[in-house]
Amino acid sequence: MTTCCILGLGYIGLPTAAVLARAGHRVIGVDVNAQVVNTVNQRKIHIQEPDLDKAVEAAVASGGLSAQLTPSLADVFLIAVPTPLGSGHGVIPEPNIDHVLAAARAIAPMLRPGNLVLLESTSPVGTTEKVAAAIWSLSDLKREELHIAYCPERVLPGKILLELVKNDRVIGSLTPAGAESAKSFYSTFCQGELLTTSARTAELVKLAENSFRDVNIAFANELSLVSHQLGINVREVIRLTNYHPRVNVLQPGCGVGGHCIAVDPWFIAAAAPDQTPLIQTARLVNDGKRHWVIQQVLARAAALEDKKDRPVRIGCLGLTFKPNVDDLRESPALHITTQLIVAGLEVLVCEPNLSNHSTIKLHLLEEVLAEADLLVFLVAHSAFRNLNLSGLEVFDLCGVTQQE
Repeated sequence: MTTCCILGLGYIGLPTAAVLARAGHRVIGVDVNAQVVNTVNQRKIHIQEPDLDKAVEAAVASGGLSAQLTPSLADVFLIAVPTPLGSGHGVIPEPNIDHVLAAARAIAPMLRPGNLVLLESTSPVGTTEKVAAAIWSLSDLKREELHIAYCPERVLPGKILLELVKNDRVIGSLTPAGAESAKSFYSTFCQGELLTTSARTAELVKLAENSFRDVNIAFANELSLVSHQLGINVREVIRLTNYHPRVNVLQPGCGVGGHCIAVDPWFIAAAAPDQTPLIQTARLVNDGKRHWVIQQVLARAAALEDKKDRPVRIGCLGLTFKPNVDDLRESPALHITTQLIVAGLEVLVCEPNLSNHSTIKLHLLEEVLAEADLLVFLVAHSAFRNLNLSGLEVFDLCGVTQQE
């Protein structure tokens, strides 16, 4: 039985821990948050993901998974900690890999000959080498006695447990032996193709995947602005455009969120600022869409107020960064809603995937539909489909009212 120590029990680490336990590995989950550790050991979860509650409950009940605050001896160490954006210098924010390097230093004293160290956190190019340097600075192991590799996740929130198993994986290592060791480990639970390459290539592959989507969404968002100005339905434009056999335009929204698409392009831009005008422009277009939405809502609220001669109530529908999840990371809907409240509007917020929010009062959907003067659909949650909106003022940024 292989013992795996996973550092970070968040949106990737916890599902991975459950999948590994189900595959027969002994898993030690590590997190710096004591509440997260206690929650997992109580066979519960702190994030929303379909079927994750049952998977964690079964893994802990069987003894295959336990959680603690510090790492322990293991055969495989898997790092899945956050890599946020820092403030940076100028217009391009710099990636922050402090959590990754802290995790590497934390496991260094635990490492033994033959161990495998895997980095799954989305990282700027060169991070795997920095992880190795941090480990070697604290370890007496010979270079050939330890395998270090990078294998980024490629999962979609809402389908994480399925895609951890089904998706192809790109594995990059500092040595051919490290790549083969990592490939052997992932083959114990992955059914997709396992593709090996260098660590730097794998790091850029992950960033390129999400940057491609960001650029495509920026094109769709720009089309939405053009269509609005010309009085054309942008979703009809995109639907018909995609009948072309070599065209696949994504859908516009109120911006771009999530830890991947809204963040990863900056990792590339920070590494090569003079070679990435397209990537940087796509980020500015998608972030700019949020500001456009805010201005549109303010203008519509002012027009309604003139008619009603009283403060209007704005119903903001959706806070998360994508449909049917509880994930608020980099959410444009959350940003828009917060700015509308700051602007002094009376805002009624409905987010069916959250029970509460630390700063925003949440309302039932029925309340918002009954009391709001303007409904602003920000996220295409399933709960918002097929509503009777007859006679209501609607501003649909996500196409949920146009779906059949």
